[in-house]
Amino acid sequence: MPIEPRVAALRDRITRFPKSPGVYLMKDAAGVVLYVGKAKDLRTRVASYFQDSADLLSTRGPEIAHMAAKVVDIDFLECETEVDALLQENRLIKDIQPQYNERLRDDKSFPYLEITTGDDFPGVFVTRKPRPSGSRLYGPFTSAGGLRDAVNALQKVFRFRTCELDIREDDPKRRFFRPCLLYSINQCTAPCADKVSRADYLRDIDRLKRFLGSKRSIVLRQMQKEMEQAAAELRFEEAAALRDRIKAIDSLSLSGDVDEHVQPEVFFIDPRTGLERLARVLEVEQAPRIIEGIDIANLQGGESVGSLVCFIDGVPLKRGYRRFRIRGVEGQDDYAMIREVVTRRYRHAGEGEELYPDVVLVDGGLGQLHAAMAAFGEMFIRPPMVVSLAKREEELYTQARERPIRLPRNDPALRLLQHVRDEAHRFAQHYHHILRRRKLFDEDVAAGRRPPRPRRRSGVKPAPPGPAPDADSTGSIGATDAEPPIDGGAIDDVQHHPPFDDPPPRDPE
Repeated sequence: MPIEPRVAALRDRITRFPKSPGVYLMKDAAGVVLYVGKAKDLRTRVASYFQDSADLLSTRGPEIAHMAAKVVDIDFLECETEVDALLQENRLIKDIQPQYNERLRDDKSFPYLEITTGDDFPGVFVTRKPRPSGSRLYGPFTSAGGLRDAVNALQKVFRFRTCELDIREDDPKRRFFRPCLLYSINQCTAPCADKVSRADYLRDIDRLKRFLGSKRSIVLRQMQKEMEQAAAELRFEEAAALRDRIKAIDSLSLSGDVDEHVQPEVFFIDPRTGLERLARVLEVEQAPRIIEGIDIANLQGGESVGSLVCFIDGVPLKRGYRRFRIRGVEGQDDYAMIREVVTRRYRHAGEGEELYPDVVLVDGGLGQLHAAMAAFGEMFIRPPMVVSLAKREEELYTQARERPIRLPRNDPALRLLQHVRDEAHRFAQHYHHILRRRKLFDEDVAAGRRPPRPRRRSGVKPAPPGPAPDADSTGSIGATDAEPPIDGGAIDDVQHHPPFDDPPPRDPE
């Protein structure tokens, strides 16, 4: 039986998938994401859907079999570990809400391990609703049961409290309080009953934080030796207890990163609170209303693009989004690319044809801020408030200060700026991937690996000029964020509403 052309094309594409953990997205002919899944081995997992021997109807059910028959394209996101893939899958399913994903579409989030460092005697909790401030977070963790077992095992070593009591060092009534059973079985030092000084208790908490921040391999090897010794001496109950502790502590490795694997439904902040806090941080009289974010995306200087996103009152304004194909910079020079995007976006504002935003946020550090300011200087116009936000350390650079501002990770102003920065980054990456895919398609056509794109039918009018379909602010890759079809003609050099830039030239075919 001859192979269906659709299946043959998918099999050819899958052969170029990496054999590493990741997330795959199956799309229909319109570019709509039908299904999101995770895999330990992307190539093997995705190929299993389209093998001649695959019986999806009996192994996966009629819904998945029906879905596979509609797939015409597959994307993937490579991840470092299986845990990263699981967390990424969860985020994408919640954002996109694919038709054929039944799991993870609810608003349930992964739990965190929280240490309430703002308390006189910090507590340790498993929570899905962390405090807005005054705590240290670890996670998110992929297994709530495993995390609770780990906390129970750690409590036997570090003897921290897990109660919700409001315990203050200056409360004289503590010495009359009767501690709970955990004190009697040596799992808590009972700060509630003044059985431990604050200094000694904080030392235990510091040891716990250092342990959670380490790789834990030394501790696990020592516990493994103790378990084996106990088993050799026929102390089987003790060996079993050690085995359970090893398993519990080892489950701590099944976690993501607080800043990388953000769960917006957990950390929602009222935009007005973020704007008011931002006004105090930037030392301006009124809270900013319009914030524009700029980012650059390229791969070793190839298919270089810039993006601009617009937020009004802390909410994305999709029709204010712009994306630019870099045309005046050769090679990988992010600073020059930022200068080009700033010049092309704000030259009309300098001529009085457009209003300035209140804040311009550039993704990057001090060098990116200086590049943006240099572009304004070359136009001889007074810029608005220009700031940059560097990843990793999340340091905020401003025009008025020599040193960066370091805000707490849960600061409302930082969360708002991170939202703008991450949206600009996502929008730039999306356009960059469109151009890369188009380049690869043309290379495949030239090499004879694919048929050329069909010509337009006569009488079909091209789409009116304007911005590409809006992308949703949470990173979705769904119907409203579908890239133009690969055979849909040239991609504009810049998507915009006049008078932000000159009429876009068509790409050479």
